[in-house]
Amino acid sequence: MTLDIRSTTEINNWVILITASLIAFIFITNRLLKKHIAASTIDLNNAIVARKTAETEREKAIKNLLLTKVAPGVFWLQIPDAGLYILCGCPDEVVKQLRRLGFIHTETKEQVNYESGPNVILLSDLLVQHGKLSNLAEFPVLQMLYRQGMILPNHPNNSGIKPMIIGTPSQVDAQMDYIYRGNYGLTSIKEIIATGISKTTAELFMKIKLKFAFGTIRRPEDFLDSLKIENNPVEIRNGVTVCRTACNHYTFSYRGESTAVDLNLSRDEIYEPPYPLGHHRFRLREFAVLHTGGGDGWDTNHPCMGSILMYMGRIYLVDASPGISQTLSSLGIDICEVEGVFITHAHDDHFSGLPSLIQSGHRLKYFSTPLVRASVTKKFAALLSINENKFNDFFDIHDIEFDRWNNCNGLEIMPIYSPHPLETNILLFRAKDGDQYKTYAHWADLSSFKVLDQMSGFGKEDVDPEFIKQVKEKYLIPANIKKLDIGGGLIHGLAADYQDDRSDQLILAHLDRKLTNKEMEIGSTASFGALDILIEGEQHFLNQRATNYLSQLFPDAAADEINQLMRCPMIGHNAGSIISKVGRGSDFVELILSGTIIHINGSSKQQRQLAYGSFIGWELLFDEDSINQDTYRALSHSSTIKFPVTLLSDFITRHHIKNQLKASIESIRFLKNTWLFGEKIPFLSLQNIARSLTVLPLAQQEEIQSDNHAEGQLYLVTAGIVNFVGTDGTTLETIKDGDFFLSHSAEQSKEVTWKFRAATESTLYAINLHSLRKIPIIQWKILEAFERRSKLTTPVTQKHTL
Repeated sequence: MTLDIRSTTEINNWVILITASLIAFIFITNRLLKKHIAASTIDLNNAIVARKTAETEREKAIKNLLLTKVAPGVFWLQIPDAGLYILCGCPDEVVKQLRRLGFIHTETKEQVNYESGPNVILLSDLLVQHGKLSNLAEFPVLQMLYRQGMILPNHPNNSGIKPMIIGTPSQVDAQMDYIYRGNYGLTSIKEIIATGISKTTAELFMKIKLKFAFGTIRRPEDFLDSLKIENNPVEIRNGVTVCRTACNHYTFSYRGESTAVDLNLSRDEIYEPPYPLGHHRFRLREFAVLHTGGGDGWDTNHPCMGSILMYMGRIYLVDASPGISQTLSSLGIDICEVEGVFITHAHDDHFSGLPSLIQSGHRLKYFSTPLVRASVTKKFAALLSINENKFNDFFDIHDIEFDRWNNCNGLEIMPIYSPHPLETNILLFRAKDGDQYKTYAHWADLSSFKVLDQMSGFGKEDVDPEFIKQVKEKYLIPANIKKLDIGGGLIHGLAADYQDDRSDQLILAHLDRKLTNKEMEIGSTASFGALDILIEGEQHFLNQRATNYLSQLFPDAAADEINQLMRCPMIGHNAGSIISKVGRGSDFVELILSGTIIHINGSSKQQRQLAYGSFIGWELLFDEDSINQDTYRALSHSSTIKFPVTLLSDFITRHHIKNQLKASIESIRFLKNTWLFGEKIPFLSLQNIARSLTVLPLAQQEEIQSDNHAEGQLYLVTAGIVNFVGTDGTTLETIKDGDFFLSHSAEQSKEVTWKFRAATESTLYAINLHSLRKIPIIQWKILEAFERRSKLTTPVTQKHTL
C-alpha cells in the first residue's frame, strides 16, 4: 500500500494546529482561572478584613461601655476612648472594694507612682437604702484628688481636668456641702466662737486650719466638677451622655451604643463590707478596751481605727467607723446594747458610721466637745439635707470640756485639742481601780511633730511656739494603753515621735501597710476583736442587765419576785443557729439579752432584726397550745434568758396584768410585722406604742392630706388600700397592710401638699408623731420613706430619644 505524502502532511498540520489550539486554550484558561482565583482571594480577604473590623468595632464598643458589678448597688463603668471611668454608687468603704477588685491599682508615669481609679462618680437618687447611706463620696473624691494626683501640682496625672460627681440636683448639692464640711469643719471664726471658744483661741484654731488648707478655704467647686441630671440626656464629657430614666435607673450612651445601670438594692440586698470579720465572743468587764480596727480609709483588709470601751457592764463606742453595724454584729453586740459614742472628729473614717447608730430603739448618748459636735452636726445635716436641730432627735447630747476630767457615770474622760484640718479632740479615759486610776488614750487623729514645728513661729500667720510645745507635751501624756494614729503625711502622726513615750503599752494604728522594723520596736498592733483588760471585775453584768429590764417591765413586782425570774437559765446561742423554728411548739419564752437575733415571718418570709429586750414566744403566755408561726435565728453570738411558760404566766397573772397585756398583744404582733416598727425596738417600747394606737376608719375615696401647720400624725394601714396620689390624680404609690404615711413631715416644704386617698374602705392606726420622737430608728425610717416619696412626686419624663 502506497502512503500519500500530501495526506500525511495535512494530517500533521492538523495535529499541530489542534495541539497549538489546545495549548493556547489551556494557557488562556489558566490565566483566566488565576485571575478569578486572585479576585476571589481579594474578595475573601476583604470580607475577612471587613468582618474583623466589624468585630473590633463591636469589641471596642463593648470595651467602651463595659459595666461590671462591684458589689450590691455599686457598679464600675468604663469608656476608655472617652477617658471616662465611672463609679456608680458610693456607699462607705467603696474605695476598698475597688482596690480589692483591681479597679484601683498602682500605675507609673514619668517615674511617678500613683493610683488609677474613677474620675466620675454617679450618686444614688436615694441617700438611704435599707437603713444605710448610699452616697458617701468624701474618700472617693480624696482618692481622685490626691492618690490619683488629679489636683497635685506638676503631677503627671494632673491634666487640668477635675474629678466630677453626677446625679440628681438634690444629691449633688448635698454631697458638695458634705464634702465642704468634711474638708474644713467649721469655716469661720464666728462659727468657732459660737461653740463657746474665746475669740483669741478661735483665731488660733483658724490659723491652724489655714495652715492645713495652704492659706485658703476653698469651695468644692474649685476642685470638683458636678453635673446635675434631671429629665433629659446630658453630656458628661467627650461625647458620652447620660439620661435618668427612672428612680436610680440611668442609661449611658456613646457612639450609638448604650448601657443601663440600676442602683436600687433588691429587697434582700445590703451594702456589703469589703472584708469578712468572722464571729467573736467576749465577756463584759469592769473596764476594758475591745479593739475594732487599726486601719485607715484605704486599708483593704482591716476596719478603720476604732475601739469599744466597756465600763461597769456598759458599752461605749470610740468613734463611729464605716461599717460599724457589721463590726458590732461580728462581736456579738446589738446596737441597742450600746450606751453611747465618743467622737474625735468628722472625717468619714471616724464619722460615717453615725447613721448606723440611729438604727436603735433608744437615743445613744453622744459625747464630744461643743467644738467637735458643731463640726460633726454641720456635716451630718449637710449630708442628709436636714435641719441641724434634727441631730438632737437622733442622739442624746452630752458635751464635755477640753483639758479637764468629765464624769460619765463613773467613767472619766478628758478631751484634748489636736491640730488637724478640721476640729478634733483626742480622748483620754480613766476609771478608779482601788486607790489608783487605770487609763486608756485614744489618739486619733494626730499631727506629726515635724508638721507641728513647721507651723510654729513668730510671724503673723504662724502659730505660737509655746502652744505647739504644749500640744506635744499633751500628746506624750502617759497612759496604761495608748492607741496612736501613725498614718504619717501632712495630717497624721509618726511613730518615731513616741520613741520615749512613757505609756505602758503603745498600739500603732491608722495605716494601710505593715509596720517597719523601727515601728515594731516602738509599739504593737491589735487584731480585730482583741481585748485589753484594764480592770478585771467579777460581776455578772448580763444578769444585772436582765434584772434592770425586768424591773422596768414589771415596776410593781418586788425585788424577790424579780430575783425568782432571774433564777432561770441563761442560754448562749452561736451565730447562725436556729433558736425557734416555724411549726414547732415550745414550753419556754426567751428574753434577748445580747447579740442580734433575726425574726423571719412565717407567711411573708421577711426578716427583721430584734433588739435587746425583745421576747421570743411571748404569745405562748396567752395560748400555751399555740404552734410557733415564725422562725428565730441568731445573726451573731447571742444570749437569752429562758423562762418556762408556766412560771412567767403565773407571774403576770399574780400581778393582775395578764388581761392588760393580752389586750395589746394583737397590736404588738401587728407592729412587729411592719417595716417601721418591726426591728430594733424592745418589747417595752412596743408595748407603750401599742397602748397609744387610735383606730381610724377611712371610707373609700376619703382623703388625708399633709398639712405642715397641723399636729403630726403617723398612719399605719391595718386593712384596705390607700393610694399616694400626685397633683394630677395619678397613683404614685400603693400603701397596703403594714405600710405607713404621714399627715405631716418637718422636712416637707410648706408649699407642697401630699394627698393620700383610700382606694377601698380602709382601717388605719393613728399615732402622734411626737410620741415617737425619741426612738431614732423610727425617725430614720420616716426620713428614708420621705426621701423615697419625694422622688415619686418628681417623675422622670424622657423628652428626647437617645
